[in-house]
Amino acid sequence: MLDILIMIVAVFIILLVLLQSGKSAGVSAAFTGGNGGLNLFSNMKERGPEKVISTLTLISAVLFFVLVIIKLIVTQN
Repeated sequence: MLDILIMIVAVFIILLVLLQSGKSAGVSAAFTGGNGGLNLFSNMKERGPEKVISTLTLISAVLFFVLVIIKLIVTQN
């Protein structure tokens, strides 16, 4: 049962990440500033659906890691 729940959350995370809009030309641009002026460590304001998708992605990722840790604890005992 826990395995199925982990797979469902993983697929949900993948879908949420694919729904997010691209914010840079590449990974190197995120760290160096690139041509788009994006800085990974800057405070970016998300609004509307982007904020909802970003929050859902964060919550889903935390839930995924908690489920994996619970599965690890359950299988060891």
